[in-house]
Amino acid sequence: QVQLVESGGGLVQPGGSLRLSCGFSGSIFSMYAMGWYRQAPEKQRELVARVTSSGSPNYADSVKGRFTISRDNAKNTVYLQMNSLKPEDTAVYYCNAALAGISWYNDYWGQGTQVTVSS
Repeated sequence: QVQLVESGGGLVQPGGSLRLSCGFSGSIFSMYAMGWYRQAPEKQRELVARVTSSGSPNYADSVKGRFTISRDNAKNTVYLQMNSLKPEDTAVYYCNAALAGISWYNDYWGQGTQVTVSS
């Protein structure tokens, strides 16, 4: 069973930076697409950034140019470097691992880590 453990959240001032990490275990990390999602109070969970098994990233428009997703297959870890943080980035950030076949799809979620951007 895949397990995901996020770390790195916290309180940061506007304009500051944080790096989130997500450790993966229980399967072959390099096969999975990895993503970061976030959910603010009273809002739906939304995709922040995603990186395919081959390393191709994509980003939500709201974070392009500020956030960078990366993966280290040797360490079974995916990262989200967040720069120029804004108050609207405040949310619980969740790590996701996804693997799909021709007729099936499996994905897994971490427990989430709180990011608060406030002065």
